[in-house]
Amino acid sequence: MRVALKLAYIGTEFHGSQIQPNVETVEGELFKALRNLGIIESPKSANYTCAGRTDAGVHALEQIVAFDTDKPNLAIPRAINSELPPTIWAWAHAEVPLDFDARRDAVSRHYRYVMSGEEYNISRIREASKLLIGTHDFENFSRTDGEKSTIRTLERINARVDGELTKIDVVGHSFLWNMVRKIVTALSMIGKGVRDNDWLLQMLNPDIYEEGIEPAPAYGLTLMKVNYKENLRWVDDNYSIRRAGEQNQKRILSHRVMAEVLEELISHE
Repeated sequence: MRVALKLAYIGTEFHGSQIQPNVETVEGELFKALRNLGIIESPKSANYTCAGRTDAGVHALEQIVAFDTDKPNLAIPRAINSELPPTIWAWAHAEVPLDFDARRDAVSRHYRYVMSGEEYNISRIREASKLLIGTHDFENFSRTDGEKSTIRTLERINARVDGELTKIDVVGHSFLWNMVRKIVTALSMIGKGVRDNDWLLQMLNPDIYEEGIEPAPAYGLTLMKVNYKENLRWVDDNYSIRRAGEQNQKRILSHRVMAEVLEELISHE
């Protein structure tokens, strides 16, 4: 049987999602859990696929992985979570066709970037984001090896203010390395008035204009959702969802306390 999982993770502690030697990664922890439970022998023998890799420090709400197993009764979130660290949790599973590929069968991916919103002009960001919709050469918005095509299509970019934060949602079929974070950098520069729309149009024409920009910090980016043409029948694990919510409420409280401590340290009072 072939099984797909929805995974969520807090990427801060990991060197990205894709397995790498001698560093902690999301896949490294997942493979360890699946092997410990006897669900798979190895990623290769299980025909493991993943919707896409996320960089070091990037988070996910709905990363999709798929693998073959002869123990589908164990390939469920609450069993797998028992072997995972609390910063990674599965929360839904589905039986999928034997030829299902979590990466190639995806039709779009949705990322969200969250940043402080006090210093940005949201109207400028929204106007500039319209220029990025459609098919363009995003070479100036990526880190590439010079061989892979840098042509990509963006379906939607939404920017909104939520309290003291600005949230930018980007949806497209696929993305280049660091592409979303560099788009955020460009839009934030325009939102601050440091650059304008003419500059953005130049950035979309790398044949005649080249400029390197730094990607926005990884901690603000989350892979929100991966969409598939086929309607997969997901089964949510309410216990796993509730348990993750309880654990993350504790993290939220600790971060709020730490933020207050930092405020006191710099207040000099």
